[in-house]
Amino acid sequence: MQQSFWKKWSTSYLSLLQERGKWRSSKQNLQAGSIVLLKQDNAPPLRWPVGRVDSVFTGDDGIVRVAVIRTQNGLVKRAIAKIAVLPTETTSVESLYLPTGGACSQQNAL
Repeated sequence: MQQSFWKKWSTSYLSLLQERGKWRSSKQNLQAGSIVLLKQDNAPPLRWPVGRVDSVFTGDDGIVRVAVIRTQNGLVKRAIAKIAVLPTETTSVESLYLPTGGACSQQNAL
């Protein structure tokens, strides 16, 4: 069941992350510091390494073609076609509003 889930996840969700609409719309280039998943054809999805982009190399047209990724095993140079950028949450805990008092504390008093 686990392999079935990973197969569906890797073919549907990861392909959406990897999609590059070359002529339809422009996307932001891969940047240093992004968290990525390295797809490997000869390894099961549970063994795909996760890493952070260390540096990028652009082509003559200004689009990133190759990236150097830092994984737990060292640096890996990989083509963009074999990299899926993982979405990151930018909301910090400090910016969240936590209510205090108000209606909840009044109900407890009854």
